[in-house]
Parts: sequence; C-alpha cells; structure tokens
Amino acid sequence: MPIYDLRCGEGHRFEVIQSFTAPLPDCPYCGAATTKVPSRVAVTGLASAPPPPERMPQTWRGTYGANREYVAELRRTADARRRLEEKYPELAGDRRPILAHEGRFERAPLRAGDPLPGAAPSHAHAHGHGHGHGHGHGHGHGHGRATGERSRPSEVAP
Repeated sequence: MPIYDLRCGEGHRFEVIQSFTAPLPDCPYCGAATTKVPSRVAVTGLASAPPPPERMPQTWRGTYGANREYVAELRRTADARRRLEEKYPELAGDRRPILAHEGRFERAPLRAGDPLPGAAPSHAHAHGHGHGHGHGHGHGHGHGRATGERSRPSEVAP
C-alpha cells in the first residue's frame, strides 16, 4: 500500500498508509478535511569516487601478496579513477612521481621535488664545499677559526 502525505486547512501535516481507492481521512489533530500533498523525496544511497593513486596499495603486503582477485579489483578501481579524471581533470591532483610512501611518509607521500622533512637547507659555496660535512680543513671564510688560520694535523678527524 502507498504512503500519502496529507495536510488539512489548518496546516497540520501527517502521513497515512492506505489503499489508493480508500477515502482520505480527516486530520487527526483538528478533524478538518485533508488533501494530498506532494511527498518529500528521499534520496538514498552513497556516491563515491574511486580513490586517487596515492591512496591505492603500493606494496606487496598492501596487495595481500599480489592476490589475483584483489589485484584485478585494484586495476578496475584504477581504471575507473582514470576515466573519472579524464572527465573531471580538476580531480587529478598531484601527479608527480611518489618517491617514498612507507613509514613516516605513509600519510603524506614524498613526491619528486618535495624537500626532505627535517633536512637543513643547502649552504653550498661556489668552491664546492658545503658546511658541516667534517672534512677538517679551513676555508678562510669562518668556521670558528681566525681568518686565514689553517687546520693543524691534530685537528683533523681520523
């Protein structure tokens, strides 16, 4: 039997389940005559986009040891994502190659061109030596020695 939304002249709304041939009941709140009103549409279900490549398994363990059925489903999912991105390029996101995706990079993969987290910025000089790599000789531009003072053999690290 269908469900009807009814309303009376006083504005009361209610639902009834009854045969489409049965007469409409009076309002249960005030007893006035009722009329059918358009039902509210209930949209159910869930729409979801296939995950982007960086959210897909990247390791042997992530594919359950390359389980044939699981890998086939991953391929179908990847194909669905590719088709979606072809239709809606704004969903494509960052396509730079992923260099690291495990350990500390599990939640935010390291991509080509990203700085290494925790790495100090480079201070390389024109003569090719960077700071702090322990080669033990002075450069004449200040590493805690007086200008022009050279390192002595006893100061060189073994």
